[in-house]
Amino acid sequence: MQVAARHNTRSAAVRPKAAARRVQVIRAARYANWREQLESSPSSYSSSSSSSVEPKKILMMGGTRFIGLYLARQLVEAGHEVTLFTRGKKKVAYEIPDDTPASFATFSRSIKHIQGDRMDFPEVERKLAREGFQVVYDINGREAVEVEPVLAGTRSTLEQYIYCSSAGVYLKNDQMPHREEDAVDPKSRHKGKLDTEELLRKSGVNFTSIRPVYIYGPLNYNPVEEWFFHRLKAGRPIPVPGSGQQVTQLGHVKDLATAFVKVLGNKKAARQIYNISGERFVTFDGIAKACAKAMGLPEPELIHYNAKEFDFGKDKPFPMRDQHFFASVDKAMAELDWTPEFGLLDGLKDSYTKDFGRGTFRKEANFKCDDLILEKVKGSSFAAARAAPKAAPAMSRSSWR
Repeated sequence: MQVAARHNTRSAAVRPKAAARRVQVIRAARYANWREQLESSPSSYSSSSSSSVEPKKILMMGGTRFIGLYLARQLVEAGHEVTLFTRGKKKVAYEIPDDTPASFATFSRSIKHIQGDRMDFPEVERKLAREGFQVVYDINGREAVEVEPVLAGTRSTLEQYIYCSSAGVYLKNDQMPHREEDAVDPKSRHKGKLDTEELLRKSGVNFTSIRPVYIYGPLNYNPVEEWFFHRLKAGRPIPVPGSGQQVTQLGHVKDLATAFVKVLGNKKAARQIYNISGERFVTFDGIAKACAKAMGLPEPELIHYNAKEFDFGKDKPFPMRDQHFFASVDKAMAELDWTPEFGLLDGLKDSYTKDFGRGTFRKEANFKCDDLILEKVKGSSFAAARAAPKAAPAMSRSSWR
């Protein structure tokens, strides 16, 4: 990671310690005032839903890739003014499978944009300082130093900072599912997310952090369900590490977006962390079978293997970590009036019919690791079959539109 370099870039704009303390006091006072407003003006804020929250001027860091595409629509539909801060390399108004011509036209007219490089810290602070944003949705922040200029640029008007963290921050535990109060892993590859949560906690700002598990759904750039769909489409066996009984959890992107909306202006979400995912857990084998059902195919052949017997190099033989990994969403369901809309099968059907089933996907199929596994497990019979493979139906990478 380039944390040190980023910090050096920021150093020229760092305020003296005394000024930083004054900013923290101001933020703490603003948070206290925000809570008083919540208590005294129930018509303006709701503890259960943002549908009754007065329109807010919202900044979203990111928003053109996956989660933000769905979240921005829900916020615009709720009457908020939404501005995306991006580098401008992708269309700001990007059509999603759920759009109708009318809904997309409305969204295109409503969404606003600030172009800039998030890693140019002085530029971020300068551009945000003149906008008067009340709420920040930070969808793409990875390191704490990336959040500092956003806080500095919005400090005079900020009411709530809503951050997309990750359930990957939890320390491995013999007791599952992970709960929000569980120990976290300071050596996690998501350490930057932990550092950001700690920065927000110490800053005095009113914040809410969301920790998703595995996210899936149409336009997913992380090939979770797509990995299975490719193999099922090609009529290939599904290689699954270990026994295939590792328990994990998937959450639909639209359910995640709804949870993000539910914390807006919600007094119960003040300075809180929430796990967000599907309500039920599933095994690796179960995901493969559910993907087949979603595609209308018979139950697939599953090949189990010991990953320690192979050298896959830099290739990834399976799309999920080879361990139990799932989290409780009880806190979010109890405090946010939020319940996942999608069960696993319905969610996978939604993802397939609106994306892969239309002939679109993010990454080309790569069966290199599969072939190594199948040759070892199935031996010469697979090698012979591989010598004369059946041609798989061609698929287009073009946009579903």
